[in-house]
Amino acid sequence: MPGNHEVITWITGASSGIGEALAVACARDGHRLVLSARREAELHRVRGRCLEQGLNEEDVLVLPLDVTDTDAMPAAVEEAVSKFGRIDLLINNAGISQRSLFVDTDLEVYRRIFEVDLFGQIALTKAVLPVMLAQGEGRIAVTASIAGKIGVPYRTGYCAAKHAVMGFFDALRAELDGTGVKVSTILPGFVRTNISAAAVTADGGTFGETDRNIQNGMDPDECAQMILKALKKGKAEIPVGSGSEKHTLWLKRFFPGLVMRMAPKFGKPTV
Repeated sequence: MPGNHEVITWITGASSGIGEALAVACARDGHRLVLSARREAELHRVRGRCLEQGLNEEDVLVLPLDVTDTDAMPAAVEEAVSKFGRIDLLINNAGISQRSLFVDTDLEVYRRIFEVDLFGQIALTKAVLPVMLAQGEGRIAVTASIAGKIGVPYRTGYCAAKHAVMGFFDALRAELDGTGVKVSTILPGFVRTNISAAAVTADGGTFGETDRNIQNGMDPDECAQMILKALKKGKAEIPVGSGSEKHTLWLKRFFPGLVMRMAPKFGKPTV
């Protein structure tokens, strides 16, 4: 991130969870912000929290956006650039999870997960990238998941989308080598958010309950601080977690067979 001017940061999925915590952490660090999600009222609530960190009214732009609405993205980028003149950091954080067995799950549920978790991130990145290339610098970050490295039950669609996110943004990082635009992938473990409560079920409904491992997960503000610290250091891949799930990434690398044997125990919803 540039050090010779105020950092302009755009966060999607900013109305709750990790996105909200990142907005507050960035505000505390002096970033000027573009906050996007579908729920405008919640974005204004988060904006209020950001102003409490010392930002001025003109430092935070509430920009409602559904990441599946690709037609809306050029105008959104134009509004953000018109407001602040540049975009230094894009954090693609919008996403949905899943709690259902593959055998029961409608194909449309998989399409919805991919539209939000993968194609939405790709589309906004495609709209923002020319701005960063013209600047000669910038950083594109995406919230993947440890599920982007390890497959577990009840999350076939979520794991598939997050694996695809990792593959796409790893490849994009390589493409952008030498342009001044960097790419970071963020891999949270269990964080105390509404991700499981808001997860989709087999028929596209809402799970409505919080898994025990999510309830016992990392505080979202602590998670955001770790992410922001790693982004400042220019880390390309950012695993974040406080439990055994973080160590599983190391196990997957060196002992993949062991992780495959452990995986059936990982994903079953527990409430």
